[in-house]
Amino acid sequence: MKELRVALFTGNYNHIKDGVSLTLNRWVKFLEDQGVPVLVFGPTIKEPALDHNGRLVSLPSIRMPVSGRGEYRVASGISQKAEQELENFAPTLIHIATPDLGGFRALRWAQKNGVQIVGSYHTHFTSYLKYYGLTPIEFIAWRYLSWFYNSLTQVYVPSRSMIEELEEHGFDPGMKIWARGVNTTLFSPEKRDLKWRRENGFDDDDIVVTFVSRLVWEKELATYRDAVQRVASRNKKVKPLVVGDGPAKAELQEQMPEAHYTGFLGGEDLAKAYASSDVFLFPSHTETFGNVTLEAMSSGLPCLVANATGSKSLVEDGVNGKLAIPENCTDFTKKLSLIVENKELRSKMGKASRKKALQYEWEAINGKLLEYYKEALEEPVPVRHY
Repeated sequence: MKELRVALFTGNYNHIKDGVSLTLNRWVKFLEDQGVPVLVFGPTIKEPALDHNGRLVSLPSIRMPVSGRGEYRVASGISQKAEQELENFAPTLIHIATPDLGGFRALRWAQKNGVQIVGSYHTHFTSYLKYYGLTPIEFIAWRYLSWFYNSLTQVYVPSRSMIEELEEHGFDPGMKIWARGVNTTLFSPEKRDLKWRRENGFDDDDIVVTFVSRLVWEKELATYRDAVQRVASRNKKVKPLVVGDGPAKAELQEQMPEAHYTGFLGGEDLAKAYASSDVFLFPSHTETFGNVTLEAMSSGLPCLVANATGSKSLVEDGVNGKLAIPENCTDFTKKLSLIVENKELRSKMGKASRKKALQYEWEAINGKLLEYYKEALEEPVPVRHY
């Protein structure tokens, strides 16, 4: 068997702290702990948001050219210096996590040099197009994405529902599930803290409805705002808690001044915020999986989420939460009311959430991906095609 030497290409590894960067950093640490050499390639900035794992080689990049997303960068290729680093490292497998120009160049390099190529689908790119007025190019985007990922030997997708949608848009069958895991010791109902609630302005009998994510309008912040405000107008014990930061924060604070805003939280602070809540409300329908939903489940919360790809793989309607029609505030309001008004139901759903989350341990999930890598090494390398 060939030695496994992995070159990972990604559009975000340390400049923004989000689900993709955190997942990939965890993966790189797992590989290194297993004694697998790995080298990461991606855009960099002077003051990154994340202390990254492993060695990171900078790729040339530009700011994402859409309004409200300027903090993200897009790899614009591979510099000569980075290409020399790649050649010196001599990978036996290239993993492309982002199909940008850096990923495209990595694909061509691997095909030219006979190196095995795999990829992972982290961001549901086409679902964001409407937020930037780019719906007319959706067909072209799907053509490129299906061509790109069909050029790879293996493709890893976070959920079965995501696989089904991708196949509908021309992706080849045979994609493999690389689910997301959760630290069930960190994110636990045992972290509930009444003192924390009181210090943050919540009474012991308040029903805290929490949103956790980057604060961008694409995460359906408006649906969260409207649904909570409508339910709270009828039940004064319902209180909103918003955890996260982002370009939409200031505007949301103006529109929803009654909410408590923690800013970005991580580690024990984040675990305490989840467990000290009563309901998790996440209306986003652009997720490929839903890391924050899984963390909320592990923390013992009933989850109200959009009936959309990713989220519906985690939440079973009526069991550990409710599924609502995407972008339908009336439906979210109705289902939030059902959960809020029934304490016994909240308790039952919260316990079911915790039980389901225990199935998503990181060690087993990443161990499976390592098995996929080893299987890919034995497969023929894809030929170059246009």
